[in-house]
Amino acid sequence: MKVSIGAFIKEGPWGGGNLFFKNLKEYLEANGHRVINHLFDDDIDLILLTDPRKKSESSSYTHKEILKYKNYINPSVKVVHRINECDERKKTKGLNQFLFEANQCSDATVFVSDWIKNLYEKQGFNISNPHVVMSGSNSKIFNSDKQNIWDKDQKMKIVTHHWSGNWNKGFDIYETLDLLLNESKYSEKFEFLYIGNIPNNFSFQNTKVIKPLSGLSLAEELKKCHLYITASRNEPSGNHHIEGALCGLPVLYINSGALPEYCKGYGLEFDVDNFESKLLELKDSYLDVKETMIKYPYNSEKMCQEYENLFQNLIKEKVKINNIPIRNNYFRKIGNKIKSFILLNLSKKNKFWR
Repeated sequence: MKVSIGAFIKEGPWGGGNLFFKNLKEYLEANGHRVINHLFDDDIDLILLTDPRKKSESSSYTHKEILKYKNYINPSVKVVHRINECDERKKTKGLNQFLFEANQCSDATVFVSDWIKNLYEKQGFNISNPHVVMSGSNSKIFNSDKQNIWDKDQKMKIVTHHWSGNWNKGFDIYETLDLLLNESKYSEKFEFLYIGNIPNNFSFQNTKVIKPLSGLSLAEELKKCHLYITASRNEPSGNHHIEGALCGLPVLYINSGALPEYCKGYGLEFDVDNFESKLLELKDSYLDVKETMIKYPYNSEKMCQEYENLFQNLIKEKVKINNIPIRNNYFRKIGNKIKSFILLNLSKKNKFWR
């Protein structure tokens, strides 16, 4: 199976989407599949559309290039559109409508949670052949090996991490926690570590902040802590809390977006009004919750296997081609022109996988 993933992989810390591209590519290649990130070849079996926005740094092509490829070069190709974004996450406008329009090129759609699938359906979007595949992180990196276990005689170390410094990542709650540490009844019990970027013109008073980390360096830092917190709003899935949970940290999570789907049973839910009481409650029940973390299920191996199964099932389906066959020399010439157009446009972007 030859799969084209429409994304550029960035080295180092670069958000959850980048980790998804990396993990899926490595999994597919390890299982004997060919993975590319362009539309130069005319024998692609399946295209994965990850972000149709033309100005996106991570996107190597858009739905418009896919339509040209599908209509003029390889009509039998299957297209899967992964949707992990929405206007609600960062208070943008028009993104949901745009993704719905881009979705028209797809044979199947993957949502990263039931929450975001239901959000699009409630807004009246008729999405093509919807599926839900939960996100996951690499358990070879993020695991509880050599994790620092809290023993009640030391301060409980709380941690969170975000690549984005957008306020909706939960900085109102992180600021609340930071200010609580001004009080001795909290500072004697807790420490707070923030890993990643913070909003402009914002600073913590009592929180240790370190630069964004990724991979083993991030996992090592997470394992030094005891409790993970996330207050991210309208999160379609997120990788940060998954990485913390896989490292064995119970999760204190806000009731928003898909966080309850990913964290229920592996920590404690809170809202803005009961944050302090839930923090203390999870501290008291920490050891009991800690025992459940070994069962946390959302790893990249499981996620990638579900994508592989979906891809293979789509390819096995009987291909119905309604377009005029490209065997005709006239249409072959048109196809070559369109292919040249795609090459010209895509070559303006960054380096491709070879």
